[in-house]
Amino acid sequence: MSYVKIWIHAVWATKHRQPVLQPPVLAQLCRHIRENAKFKEIHIDRINGHHDHIHVLMLLKSDYGISKQMQLLKGESAFWANKMKLVSGNFEWGDKYFAASVSESRLPFVRRYIDNQQAHHGKRSFREEFEAFAKGIGYDGQDME
Repeated sequence: MSYVKIWIHAVWATKHRQPVLQPPVLAQLCRHIRENAKFKEIHIDRINGHHDHIHVLMLLKSDYGISKQMQLLKGESAFWANKMKLVSGNFEWGDKYFAASVSESRLPFVRRYIDNQQAHHGKRSFREEFEAFAKGIGYDGQDME
């Protein structure tokens, strides 16, 4: 077994940025993503979101690349949300996501940031937030859907 300790801050949005992640839905979905990740031996340190997106601070599992880990979290959680009829209509995540490595020294900052999503988004939109995250990586200005 290999030992890997790569912290990842991942962000993904609902399809067409639909604001379906209201507090009761968000709480259930976050709880389920955490439980599913634990079952798959993916360590999630923090998870939270706002009306149309989710933030996760997690360790990258040594068996997966980031795309596989994201597929496992996003795909399974959308399937579960639809099975549980968590929202009216069909629930989907957008195709895109943002992921960045986080140094040990920045973990406290990222944890606070994820924990305080509701207050944060009272001051800054998701689009502004994403553009700041994506600066310098070839982001083309398209939404994350």
